[in-house]
Amino acid sequence: MPCGQGDLKFPAIPGFRHRPPGNRRSALGGAPASGGALWPVHPEVAERFGRCARKWRSGFSGAPGSGGRFGSSISVMAAAPLRVLACGDVEGRLDAIFGRVRAIQAKSGRFDMLLCVGNFFGSTSEAEWAEYRTGAKKAPIPTYVLGANNQDTLSYFPDVSGCELAENITYLGRRGVYSGCSGLQIAYLSGTEAQQQPAPAHSFSAKDVAELKTSLLSTPNFRGVDILLTSPWPRDVGTYANSAGEIDTKKCGSKLVSDLAATLKPRYHFAALEKAYYERLPYRNHMVLQETPQHVTRFIALADVGNTSKKKYLYAFSIVPMSSMDPAELVKQPQDVTENPYRKLRKEAPKSKAPLSAEEEPACQFFFDLNKHQGKKRPSDGKERGDSQPKQAKKPPQLTGPCWFCLASPEVEKHLVVSIGTHCYLALAKGGLSPDHVLILPIGHYQSVVDLSSEVLEEVTKYKAALKEFFRSKGKRYVLFERNYRSQHLQLQVIPVPLDRCTSEDIKEAFITQAQEQQIELLEIPEHSDIAQVAQPGTPYFYVELDTGEKLFHRIRGRFPLQFGREVLASEALLAQPQRADWRQCAAQRPEEAAQARAFRREFEPFDFSLRD
Repeated sequence: MPCGQGDLKFPAIPGFRHRPPGNRRSALGGAPASGGALWPVHPEVAERFGRCARKWRSGFSGAPGSGGRFGSSISVMAAAPLRVLACGDVEGRLDAIFGRVRAIQAKSGRFDMLLCVGNFFGSTSEAEWAEYRTGAKKAPIPTYVLGANNQDTLSYFPDVSGCELAENITYLGRRGVYSGCSGLQIAYLSGTEAQQQPAPAHSFSAKDVAELKTSLLSTPNFRGVDILLTSPWPRDVGTYANSAGEIDTKKCGSKLVSDLAATLKPRYHFAALEKAYYERLPYRNHMVLQETPQHVTRFIALADVGNTSKKKYLYAFSIVPMSSMDPAELVKQPQDVTENPYRKLRKEAPKSKAPLSAEEEPACQFFFDLNKHQGKKRPSDGKERGDSQPKQAKKPPQLTGPCWFCLASPEVEKHLVVSIGTHCYLALAKGGLSPDHVLILPIGHYQSVVDLSSEVLEEVTKYKAALKEFFRSKGKRYVLFERNYRSQHLQLQVIPVPLDRCTSEDIKEAFITQAQEQQIELLEIPEHSDIAQVAQPGTPYFYVELDTGEKLFHRIRGRFPLQFGREVLASEALLAQPQRADWRQCAAQRPEEAAQARAFRREFEPFDFSLRD
């Protein structure tokens, strides 16, 4: 099946029936799959779904588009997976899309419905559309479309509340929730975000979004919807995710759609209009370790039908309605799950009520040459860092006493410093577990990772990436840990472990085993999580991170062994140097420390981004 003609992909999600992992053929004639595959739906199920899907709650006068829910009066059938096709901008190419659907069904069996987002009609649709409108031609399966996105195609949609446009082709309406007898819930919002008031007939406003949200949130025990259909992309959907290619997700799309998606928590969200295909990594809808686990959301943007660039415009998937799923199965988290891209949007209101300490002032910062070959000096006044950008919300607080790790402090043992960035620096650990045991530290005074501003956190990430590359070149992997307990300044301890000595699983097992022995609850959290979502500022915690992205976390509620991280790494299971568990027993003389720092600096130089920036 040619990739550019809408090759089909079946994501492995809760509710799917899966083939063995080794079988990578799709149920649709060999198209690539990601672990899941469709199983046939019984013909009677398909027929009953097709009939029931047209029934709406009587309180809406038979129309699906009035902003409320409907279909609840229909009894929920047994949990049979439904086979669904989703399509991007058709733009009037009706023969092309329906011909494609027929070909797929001839090879792979019947689908239950086709969902179309984006522009269903185009500027030259009339002649082709007339054949379907008059009944000369018929859509092969029930097809559900969104409304106009521009003034030119508005006339194709005679009833704003939704109606049947032709046999097997239904306009859902301006906004609402569509429910079939299977229990599948499809929320939809037609049009593009209004740029003026009152909103044109082909646009939606904040009021439309608010009313749709209210109609669903008022439902008892609302957990989310199965599918969300919008034409525009949600703004910022690419945050924490894989690249969207040429689409800038920070500028593209609608903030109102982002707000809607964050509230409705769809299992699938389809959009179009950008003539691009983008399947985002699934994102979670809860805060790890703080909220009850919920299902994940998959966002898929589809290209236009028949596009010459061979971008995917048709997406097939199998889904068991949320209402029929086992709750434990529903909330299973896939390996590649990420943070919610709209997390900041959802936090805006609470932040405005509880701003960060206004009295906090930045600590004095300065930068210095370690020696003539260390590299250029860096400004401390921010004049070369793009002052036109908004100030970060978090600033290092004013010190109340001496700090051993603030670079501006006379207490810092500067002979151990091996690299200086704009916001962070790298130093050898005093009394390290090994000669290349290093610390990543912020230049200003921050107590923990949770307190870091975004620009400091970004540079911490760059140092982690550079150290990973450096240690891997030497046949090692690093283990990083932070103890935010009885500490004044953030210290990210980075210790290399030879690759041939132990695996990542060995390292995790050693930490978990020793934690259990000491009644420490060490939990594994998803690799795409950030600690700020697990712990609030001021919360004591211990945190381990492998260079694979795997993380372990313990919230400290009482006493905690200060040397725990070192003890585990020094144990026989890992570095087999238990005598080095206490740094005070490992301190070297200053000349030896300085020599080790020079050696590390020299070897690290090819990987040191601070010398190139």
